[in-house]
Amino acid sequence: MSDLCDFGLIGLAVMGENLALNIESRGYRIAVYNRTTSKVDGLLQGRAQGKSFVGCYSLKDLVRQLVRPRKVMLLVKAGPAVDAMLDELTGLLEPGDIIIDGGNTHYLDTERRTQQVEQQGLLYVGSGVSGGEEGALKGPSLMPGGSHEAWPQIRPIFQAIAAKVGPQQDIPCAEWVGPRGAGHYVKMVHNGIEYGDMQLICEAYFMLKNALNLTNDQLYDVFDDWNRGELESYLIEITRDILSVKDSESGDDLLDRILDKAGAKGTGKWMSQLALDLGVPSTLVTAAVYARGLSSLKESRIRASQVLKGPSASYAGDRTQFVEDVRQALYASKICSYAQGFVQLQAASQVHQWSLNYGDCALLWRGGCIIRAQFLDNIKAAFDEQPNLENLLLAPYFTEAVHRAQQSWRHVVATATELGWPAPAFSTALAYYDSYRLQRLPANLLQAQRDYFGAHTYERTDREGKFHTDWLALRRTPASQ
Repeated sequence: MSDLCDFGLIGLAVMGENLALNIESRGYRIAVYNRTTSKVDGLLQGRAQGKSFVGCYSLKDLVRQLVRPRKVMLLVKAGPAVDAMLDELTGLLEPGDIIIDGGNTHYLDTERRTQQVEQQGLLYVGSGVSGGEEGALKGPSLMPGGSHEAWPQIRPIFQAIAAKVGPQQDIPCAEWVGPRGAGHYVKMVHNGIEYGDMQLICEAYFMLKNALNLTNDQLYDVFDDWNRGELESYLIEITRDILSVKDSESGDDLLDRILDKAGAKGTGKWMSQLALDLGVPSTLVTAAVYARGLSSLKESRIRASQVLKGPSASYAGDRTQFVEDVRQALYASKICSYAQGFVQLQAASQVHQWSLNYGDCALLWRGGCIIRAQFLDNIKAAFDEQPNLENLLLAPYFTEAVHRAQQSWRHVVATATELGWPAPAFSTALAYYDSYRLQRLPANLLQAQRDYFGAHTYERTDREGKFHTDWLALRRTPASQ
C-alpha cells in the first residue's frame, strides 16, 4: 500500500484545519502545509495526533507527498495571496494535477485563473465552501466550478465530506456547478441571500421587541415556534438560541450587551454591484448592505437621536395576530429575496454561458451552509418542474404563499412606518413584489424626462421603433409665463 497522500491542503486557519480533519475522517490520507510552519506542528501535535496526516514544511515537500493526479486545495486569504501561491505551486505540478481554491474569491479572479492554469496543462477548480468552521468539520456545502475534467477526480472526496440531506441523509450537498468562475459566483449569491435573510430576521426581532415590548424569553418562544413551520432554517434556529444566552459577567441577556454596529466582508457588496452591472434588481441584498452601513454610523446615530424626532405611539392592535403577521411578512420577504438571487444567477449564467442547473443550486444550499432551510426543497421542486422558470414568484407554491401572506405583509410594513421602526428589507421586498406584479410602472414618465433633457429617445406602446420629441416646442406654456 502506498504511503502517498490522497489530498493536499494549504492553509491551516480554522476553516482549513477543520476541513482537513473532515477529509481525514472519511478515510483519506492528507498532507498539510502552512507558511507559518508552527501551525503544522500545532495540528500534528494536537487535533491530528494519531491520524492519517503528513505535515509538510515546503510546497515542494507537499507536492512530493501526493498521489497523481495530485489534488491540492488552497484555503488562504482571497486576493493576491492566491496568485502568489499559484505562481509557486504551478511550477511544481505536472499535467493533469488539480488545484482547488476554496476561499471566498471573486468569480472574475477564478475565471482568469482557470484559463491561466489550464494553459499550463493543469486543472483548476474554484469552489464555494459554506457552513463556517462547524460545517467545515462536520459537512459543508460545496459549490465547485472550473475545469470540468477535474470533477471525476475530486468528486468522491467532495461528496464524502459534504453535508448530506434527503430522507435517508444520503444526498451530498456537493455537485458540479459549471465552468470557470461559476462555483464562486453561486457562493457569492449564497452569501448575498444570507445578508438578506439575516437582515429580515433582525427586522422581525426589532419589530416584535419594540412594537410589542416582548422580552428575550418571549422572543425565544416565538422563534422556537417559527422554526417548527415553513420558516424552519439554520438562521431562525440560531436566532432562537442567541435569545437564551446570558452574559457570564453580568448575568443579563448577552444579546442586549452587544453593540448595534455591524460590518461586512464584501461578498454581499459584490452581489449588489454585479446585479447593477447585469441590470437585475437584487434589491434585498442591497438594502441589507446599506442597513449594515447605517448601523456602523453608531456615533453619528447617537448624535442624531438627540435632534431628530419620530412617532411615539405604541402598537394597540391584537398582539398575537401581529406576531403571526410578522411571521407571514418574513416568509414572503424571504421568498422575494431568493427569487432575486436566482434571477441574478440566471442573468449571469446567460452572460457567461455557464448553463447552471438552478435546482441543483438549491439542493447544494439545503444542508451544511448558513442559509440552509426547509423551503429550499420547494425551490428545487419548482426548478425541477420548470427548469427555465422565469421567477420563483411565478411557481404555484410560492405564488400561493405570497398571496396568503400579502395582507399581513402590508400590515407589518405599514405599522413599521407608523411607529417609526425601520424595516428596510421588509419594505424593499414588498416594493419589489408590487413592482413585479404590475403591468405598467411610471417608467414611461422617466423615459419622457430623459428624452426631454437628453434626447435619449423612447419606445411607444402602439408601434415599434425609437422615437424623439421636441418637448420644449410642444409644451403648454404655464399661465404664470
